[in-house]
Amino acid sequence: MKMMIRTLALAVGVLSASMAYAETAKIAVAANFTKTIEEVGKVFEKETGHQVKFSFGPTGKLYAQIKNGAPFDAFFGADERRPKKTIDDGIGVADSYFVYAQGQIVLYSAKFPVKTSPIQVLKAKQYNHLAVANPKTAPYGERAVAFLKKEGLYQDVKAKIVNGESIAHAFQYVATGNAEIGFVAMSQVVDPQSPVYQKGQYWVVPQSDYKPINQGALLTKQGEKNAAAKAFMAFIKTPKAIEIIKRYGYNVS
Repeated sequence: MKMMIRTLALAVGVLSASMAYAETAKIAVAANFTKTIEEVGKVFEKETGHQVKFSFGPTGKLYAQIKNGAPFDAFFGADERRPKKTIDDGIGVADSYFVYAQGQIVLYSAKFPVKTSPIQVLKAKQYNHLAVANPKTAPYGERAVAFLKKEGLYQDVKAKIVNGESIAHAFQYVATGNAEIGFVAMSQVVDPQSPVYQKGQYWVVPQSDYKPINQGALLTKQGEKNAAAKAFMAFIKTPKAIEIIKRYGYNVS
């Protein structure tokens, strides 16, 4: 009995010690990466005992929040520009910066044959609304508009465009049918939990037709002192995390 009590006490002590060392990281994440990082986060928490709390939104707005003092330990943007600006602002940790994924844009529709005739569908304008993320705050929206301009379509379809605050909001427009067609992230249509998974059709916009969506991440000066944040930034580079990221339609180099 005494041996059992000592063993139990030792186990409780080890658990208490591990819990004492576990920390919580608050991480700002671009909206397009929501489902992906949530899945990575669950695996991370299970393996490390640390906790991660994510806040999602347009990259531009997240950057503004961080610049204005929001207490985030790390920043996962949908571009390189805004994370790098935190370094210029003296908020981000320069040597922690890396590109964690390269995003892809797709043109999705539950109604029109965009997979085989994307340009023709856009030109025909038989739709009432074309969903695009706000190009001022969302890199995916910025690239979608750049593609439309490159194809000489922007002025023709401009009146049909409905802007979502983020790529997540743009996706909501097409997922609910409020927009019959829209430019969204590939991750949003290949996710088995997505409301549009294997419904309708999508066309992958050639990456040669727009500036690469290199998505950058880094620790903030606050996160530099947070064990959970530093551990998560290391974990996101592991084969286990990369496999999840690729499964959601991202490229990882």
